[in-house]
Amino acid sequence: MHTKSAPIEPAPTIERKFIDAIANKRLVQARYNSNEMHLAPHLLFSRHGALFVSALNTEKKWRSDEERRLGHFKLDGLSDVAVTDMAFDPLPTYDGTAPRNEDQALFSVE
Repeated sequence: MHTKSAPIEPAPTIERKFIDAIANKRLVQARYNSNEMHLAPHLLFSRHGALFVSALNTEKKWRSDEERRLGHFKLDGLSDVAVTDMAFDPLPTYDGTAPRNEDQALFSVE
């Protein structure tokens, strides 16, 4: 007797995880260059055919809140990516533009 089972959903891609995190303003836990980080992703963009994310590393120590800025991380360099339940507020200075003129913004926090 053969029973019909539900189709197996593929695991979400890193790109999909960042889109979900940006849309829901959720921190992402990830490993970058062997360092565990919590990132507040603001923008997913393309540069020369590669995907990047502009995100605030929430664990980086800044001298002041005004000094905080987004870093740009190549998605291929990130591993162990997981969207957390922790919410974030976008940086007040964030304007939604890609870092360089030749970059293509794909998805941005509102």
